[in-house]
Amino acid sequence: MLGLVSALVVVGVIAGVLAWLLNDPKPPAGAGHAERLYYAYCVTCHGVGGHGSWRAALFLIRPGDLADAVHRHPGSYLSDIIKQGGAPLGRPGMPAFGFHLSDTDIEALIAYLKTLERRQAEATAVVNDGREALR
Repeated sequence: MLGLVSALVVVGVIAGVLAWLLNDPKPPAGAGHAERLYYAYCVTCHGVGGHGSWRAALFLIRPGDLADAVHRHPGSYLSDIIKQGGAPLGRPGMPAFGFHLSDTDIEALIAYLKTLERRQAEATAVVNDGREALR
């Protein structure tokens, strides 16, 4: 039993060190305030496109799909989960950011989340156009 616990601790430490060593994605040049907030607080777990990040998977966390969540949940739910964290709402993996973000910041962040799906579609279209041009 002690060997299993030791092995899990070693794996956890290695995963933590790897996640810490690898740089977080940086916001694009000219990013607005809300996009910079997203990159600062959300991208590590939710990924650039809002569909989840491999870093969260290292710690066996499955973050919610933000592009989908903005369509399924009202803004008040999103505001509450950002501000209070997921535990009060049955999503214990989501940390609380109410001490770090103002209500105005949270509103701006939610507005940015509503653009994730469109941004992903635009990026995919650019890639597909580039592939077509190479043919």
